[in-house]
Amino acid sequence: MTDQLLTEAEMDALRALDTPTICNALEIVAPERRAIGFTTTPLVCPRTELPPIVGYARTARQRSMRPAQAGIADRVEYYEYVAEAPGPTIVIIEDIDTQPGYGAFWGEVNSNIHKAIGCLGVITSGSIRDIPDCAEGFQLLAGNIGPSHAHVHIVDFGGPVNVHGMDVESNDLVHADQHGAVVIPIEVARDVPAAAQKIIDREAIVLEACKAPGAGIDSVKAALAKAAEYH
Repeated sequence: MTDQLLTEAEMDALRALDTPTICNALEIVAPERRAIGFTTTPLVCPRTELPPIVGYARTARQRSMRPAQAGIADRVEYYEYVAEAPGPTIVIIEDIDTQPGYGAFWGEVNSNIHKAIGCLGVITSGSIRDIPDCAEGFQLLAGNIGPSHAHVHIVDFGGPVNVHGMDVESNDLVHADQHGAVVIPIEVARDVPAAAQKIIDREAIVLEACKAPGAGIDSVKAALAKAAEYH
């Protein structure tokens, strides 16, 4: 995978775009993924002011309704996995309890630990807590907010997960913001910014016409026709 890793400049180009725009661009550069690869049910985002994050996925599964059983993942080994190259990372945790989000793995302590080992944020079907005290700049997208960690523990890590409709494998390139998250296939990641700019330019034609004094159906139709011809 090393030869496919994005440069910092290429990562910055993706960070400059919001997640809906990334999804729009993927419809052009990877049309077969038009209806897959992104979160499809709502996530709680208490930090809507944070900019988009882009990183390599670190996957895990958790439970919290019952005490941990023998054979669960070692917590320190999990942290070592998150800290591995490539980075920066985004942790994607699937809560596999019958009542997802019963207990929170994420709060003040874990957000600060993960930030210290190169993680930008979490996307989880579980819950989060300690919102005001979580690590500064650490993005949180979760199934719900709750007060207790109950019996929360990592069951396993490094395997495929599904969080709110998004299938993710370890090291997938993930883009996320307050709207949700999407997997960017690494083989088309470098094509996304240019495709996004074409979409932005076309939309600008329509938006300018809509916001102009005296806008109406005729000017909107003309703008739509002009945008359709834009290459």
